[in-house]
Amino acid sequence: MKTKKVLSVALFALVFGATSFAQKTVMVGGAAMYPSKNIIENAVNSKDHTTLVAAVQAADLVETLQGKGPFTVFAPTNAAFEKLPMGTVETLLKPENLKTLQSILTYHVVAGKMTASDVSKAIKAGNGKAMLTTVSGGTLTAWMKGKTLYITDENGSMATVAIADVNQSNGVIHVIDTVLLPKK
Repeated sequence: MKTKKVLSVALFALVFGATSFAQKTVMVGGAAMYPSKNIIENAVNSKDHTTLVAAVQAADLVETLQGKGPFTVFAPTNAAFEKLPMGTVETLLKPENLKTLQSILTYHVVAGKMTASDVSKAIKAGNGKAMLTTVSGGTLTAWMKGKTLYITDENGSMATVAIADVNQSNGVIHVIDTVLLPKK
């Protein structure tokens, strides 16, 4: 009987231990973001990211963001796109502006998976700032005030990370409140 109890406790500890390290499903835009799905499979379900998804489709980047990665994506919400001057999104979605749109979208992507903890460590190592090289070749500056993580673009515009660590099968998404733009 004692052996059964010890085995039961050991089994419980093993199962609990394994699941406690499992990545959490996070709600974004009213939809569950499953760590087992890729960036695109999750993003299409977020009602807060319909503009971003439309832009990714127009920029022909769906296949890339469904790829192996890993990627760190700073994903602007619909409200972030609404902060842009009127007509900007519509203009960017036109076929003749494909290269500009691709440049802006890939400016929101860093190669590799950087959790908020990884970014925080890089900020500490950089004495308060971490310089992140984007897939487009630009630079984003990460910094913190208190426990809030901020990302600043090359023009000085600042985005707040509203939801960090939305894990994907091919990386991580950090939801931001401002569209970041490469150097003008």
